[in-house]
Amino acid sequence: MFKIGIIGGSGLYNIEGLKDVRKVSVSTPFGKPSDKLIIGKLEGKEVVFLPRHGVGHRISPSQINYRANIYAFKKLGVERIISVSACGSLKEEIRPLDFVLPFQFVDRTNQARKMTFFEDGIVAHISFAEPICRELAELLYRIILKLNLRVHLGGTYLNMEGPAFSTRAESELYRKWGMDIIGMTNLAEARLAREAEICYVTLAAVTDYDCWYEPSEVVTADMVIKNLLKNVENAKKILKEAIPYIAEKRTCCCKDALKDAFVTARDLIPKRVKIRLHPIIGKYLKR
Repeated sequence: MFKIGIIGGSGLYNIEGLKDVRKVSVSTPFGKPSDKLIIGKLEGKEVVFLPRHGVGHRISPSQINYRANIYAFKKLGVERIISVSACGSLKEEIRPLDFVLPFQFVDRTNQARKMTFFEDGIVAHISFAEPICRELAELLYRIILKLNLRVHLGGTYLNMEGPAFSTRAESELYRKWGMDIIGMTNLAEARLAREAEICYVTLAAVTDYDCWYEPSEVVTADMVIKNLLKNVENAKKILKEAIPYIAEKRTCCCKDALKDAFVTARDLIPKRVKIRLHPIIGKYLKR
């Protein structure tokens, strides 16, 4: 049975309603994931849940082991990931407590995060022009509308470094660039998920107007958490409603992202790399 992965962001550390729950520690060649992965059934579908920052929010955005997290999902047979994330708004019409399903990312993380599985003897260049699984995003969009919640389909998520929030000058610059929302975590997840041929979508919960919006208060962690907690319950409703509608068979291109991506000749890939990346590249080594 295929599995659906859920990454919980700030405030979302567990999923109510899971049945047959078990926690598993998954070892990876890239170190430990953020926490134990929780496996259970939600609305009849097998779900794997991982709190991105660890239970109790112990891990900073820059210190999350993104490779271990995505590798662990792949190792457990996850084919789709819904990533629930807090974000700031860079446009007035995207209001706090809205949801956004962005289609694009811009990276401002200064390479502080490890964002590829392909190194140390293997090179692969995935297509990343469309980093989000549109089929999964459009399904969530329909569900959110059905629940009568405010949602924006599309737009660009600017991935900042953090953990500090933006300066006003940075916030104004990103607005001039045409960015829609800002966060600290999702680009690395999306890129690694594509390398692992896992469908990925960001379910972004808007907590604030960043610091560009003059009528608003100065952005503080307390403000962000208060607004996020209000949206956490809605996020759980969205997940519970959407899970039954996720079809087992995938028809999107995410499932074949590595088909034409390899540059390194198969016979020149080191054996240790083949072993390390077997859950990700194994099907291509048989050819």
